[in-house]
Amino acid sequence: METTLRGVGVSHGVAIGEVRHMGTAVLEPPAKQIPPEDAEREQGRARKAVEAVAADLMARGNLAGGEAQAVLEAQAMMAQDPELMADVERRIAVGSTAERAVYDAFAAYRELLAGAGEYLAGRVADLDDVRNRIVARLLGVPMPGVPDSDEPYVLVARDLAPADTALLDPTLVLGFVTEEGGPTSHSAILARALGVPAVVALPGAGELAEGTVVAVDGSTGDVFVEPSAQKRAELEAAAAERKAALAASTGPGATADGHKVPLLANVGGPSDVPAAVEAGAEGVGLFRTEFLFLDDSKQAPSEEKQVAAYRQVLEAFPEGRVVVRVLDAGADKPLDFLTPADEPNPALGVRGLRTLLDHPDVLRTQLTALAKAAEGLPVYLEVMAPMVADRADAKAFADACREAGLRAKFGAMVEIPSAALRARSILQEVEFLSLGTNDLAQYTFAADRQVGAVSRLQDPWQPALLDLVALSAEAAKAEGKSCGVCGEAASDPLLACVLTGLGVTSLSMGSASIPYVRATLAKYTLAQCERAAAAARATDSADEARCAAQAVLSGE
Repeated sequence: METTLRGVGVSHGVAIGEVRHMGTAVLEPPAKQIPPEDAEREQGRARKAVEAVAADLMARGNLAGGEAQAVLEAQAMMAQDPELMADVERRIAVGSTAERAVYDAFAAYRELLAGAGEYLAGRVADLDDVRNRIVARLLGVPMPGVPDSDEPYVLVARDLAPADTALLDPTLVLGFVTEEGGPTSHSAILARALGVPAVVALPGAGELAEGTVVAVDGSTGDVFVEPSAQKRAELEAAAAERKAALAASTGPGATADGHKVPLLANVGGPSDVPAAVEAGAEGVGLFRTEFLFLDDSKQAPSEEKQVAAYRQVLEAFPEGRVVVRVLDAGADKPLDFLTPADEPNPALGVRGLRTLLDHPDVLRTQLTALAKAAEGLPVYLEVMAPMVADRADAKAFADACREAGLRAKFGAMVEIPSAALRARSILQEVEFLSLGTNDLAQYTFAADRQVGAVSRLQDPWQPALLDLVALSAEAAKAEGKSCGVCGEAASDPLLACVLTGLGVTSLSMGSASIPYVRATLAKYTLAQCERAAAAARATDSADEARCAAQAVLSGE
């Protein structure tokens, strides 16, 4: 009998297939004691297992490239955390086996993170995956992970670790469903990059029986269990219609009446550029530069290394716009040489621009490298700072750009509510704004973007978030400047229309989403988008906002 479950759709498309569950997690090792003379040998085993897992994660990252590489390199750093390793060795010294010491040390680490404000506790899937891989290696059992199957299937899991998501084979994994996670979790972002339909935060996903046929609609968040022939036909027809619309939609982003809305790509490094070009991106709206700094958490990359990497991306978009975000270190992206290790709540501490202003040499080197990378190229370079809180922050960044001789537009990211509320003040110092809706939602609602239990508050359709977007766009218009969106909100085609109606001047997203957004925008006029935006803001919940916008655009 057909039943319908509702989660959060995070990656467009429809997948119909049999359920296959993620491999069983590693069991808890027995708590047996070892004689003192075995301690050194066990410590050696633990160190070798940690290094092997870290190397495997790095190798997976190199294979995957782009967004996935940065995530997996961060996970490898987690495995090699010196304090965590020291705790493992201490536990072995008092009689624990290597596997039990690892298991207990990670448990203690999780408690420590929760006590530090729970920001990093949202990385539970990442942390558990590292632990499971180390323990599995020590026990000599198969790694937990994606099931082996010769036939295509829908993958179901409590959550997906980045190491698994990054290397999913789209020819076998038709789509995936998770019980945990949120719209801006690592798995959701990587699913969009892969173009695999996905639904997260689905209550009871783990109870779906192996082999059950499900239909996953990654656009609506609906999962149909044992769908009828009629429902299958409806979904397949909708998918075919969507595919035809995508194929017919080409060229620059614009509404039906010709209002231009440049569609840009979010890239995490040079390896993401080919997909962006293929999708018809009109430039880059968010070039994340952390990938260079995660290669070696002990020191910043040289100016020469940075110049070479930046130039690769700039050269790919002649006459196009490339917006570079300077290093966003801190919180969930700690770097040993930059970020303090003992902050009580890293999310609310020294992060982003605050970190760079504390280390002006690192900022100066990056800005100088960007200036050199752009020399002689016909690209429109723009550089923005993350986590700008007020006008003083914006001025400090603009001053640093000028001192480095950077011939580019300087901008500020709006990720903190204060920046949206005082956007006009900030625009006295910089030339554009870029809304990072992932963090803006997180800070507006005090809801960690990695915690599935608060996913409704991470929904970019929340009217309060739309209000902050509108404030920023109105301030930019009043100052004759631009205001783009580079958060995951831009990848939702319906929401892209609403953002356009709010006055946003460009949209940047994962490359796989560009065709969907382009095709949807082309169906509606600017006036329709404005009416949809007003209707969405007049509601009191994300679901109501989505329905109100849909009703306006469908002519109901």
